[in-house]
Amino acid sequence: MSGLAKILHEKGYRLTGSDNLETYTTKALRKSGIPVTIGHYKENVQDADLIVYTIAVSADNEERVEARRLGIPEIERAQLLGQMMDGSPTAIAVCGTHGKTTTTAMLAQILIADHCDPSIHIGGSFDMIGGNVRTGKGDIFLTEACEFNLSFMHLRPDVAMITNIDEDHLDFYRDIDHIQSAFGDFLSLVPDGGTVIGNGDDARVVDLFKTLACKRLTFGLNPSCDVHAVNITYNELGHGAFDLIFRGETLGRVVLLVGGTFNVYNALAAAACAVSLGLDIQTVCEALSAFKGAGRRFELTGIIDGVKLYHDYGHNPAEMENALSIARLQPHNRLWAVMQPHTYSRVKKMLPRYFTCTQAADITLVTDIYAAREKDPGDISAEQIVDGMIKNGVRAFHTPTFDDTEAYLRDHWQPGDLVLTMGCGNINQLNEQMNEHEENNQGGPRHAE
Repeated sequence: MSGLAKILHEKGYRLTGSDNLETYTTKALRKSGIPVTIGHYKENVQDADLIVYTIAVSADNEERVEARRLGIPEIERAQLLGQMMDGSPTAIAVCGTHGKTTTTAMLAQILIADHCDPSIHIGGSFDMIGGNVRTGKGDIFLTEACEFNLSFMHLRPDVAMITNIDEDHLDFYRDIDHIQSAFGDFLSLVPDGGTVIGNGDDARVVDLFKTLACKRLTFGLNPSCDVHAVNITYNELGHGAFDLIFRGETLGRVVLLVGGTFNVYNALAAAACAVSLGLDIQTVCEALSAFKGAGRRFELTGIIDGVKLYHDYGHNPAEMENALSIARLQPHNRLWAVMQPHTYSRVKKMLPRYFTCTQAADITLVTDIYAAREKDPGDISAEQIVDGMIKNGVRAFHTPTFDDTEAYLRDHWQPGDLVLTMGCGNINQLNEQMNEHEENNQGGPRHAE
């Protein structure tokens, strides 16, 4: 939402907004000249010509109810994004259960390095573009495409990229087959003259490719993929390096600054798209080798008492396992996993996987479940997660609030420890809170290397 607001503001539209919490995002919007109210009140919509809402804001929200009473039209965020993309000669959308933001950011870095001057909409902060959006004058509009509630069906991409298919958003989808079907419907939106780029090592993605009439390009580690990696090595921090191959031809070598095999896949996805666009291959390899990551993706946020604080957006068990696999490779004494479970429905559907997803950590702290768009059903809690973890040999503790969590960490951490907070709710504010408290105590900001 903040990204769309910035783009519209740059195009001269008069905007106001509201949110239920004060965050660095709301503060940044105000600094850019967009008024933001904390709290949802019917008075906020009085002078609007159009209401744009996220799927997290239900129809009974006070502002939406007032908009309908006044006859003000409403559209969902994804509808607006689709309309904004329609005018671009080349619209690229990145979908998939995991890795969308990083893959989009990697491709953004390539497009900018190749002087394409793209417009970009990313679901996270990316330092290279100074936030989560960039308004360019070139022919390309690049965005993430979220599968939740079928919101990506409002987009009309010329090029679609799919990173993988896994279980998630089970409050909306029946099962993994339903998820696969939805991704298939999205990929079918690409016109016959367009291109679909997908993970050739993912059986469900490969299955979808059989039904498409447009041009198809695969990436992966298997030599049968159109774009694949050979001579893969990892350094002591888990950063991968590989030779980039396109249909038997070696294009160049990529040396990543981000860790994990999953980031090798993300880089291959971005490279495959660049190949399909005919971009300069040397620029592609150099841009990927210079990529330092997107915001909230294993991001170092500060150092307190000799303890490094990291944050990662991972919010389901698979993503948290990936983040911890990288954290484990960093120099550290003990590894702390701080998890904010996201939505009651996700936890209920995937509960057994939560019990073991932090086994790589030495100590796990679990905050209360972040409700987001949901109401507490009363039959699932953070305590149940902790109990299941303990039964599976995980040293876990329930620290309900950020204050509880900070107090436990400060009472028990030791110099040389590494703390990784994880979640897509507001858990990143815990890192901000700890840094702010430290600045107040020390009389100045602390340096994050």
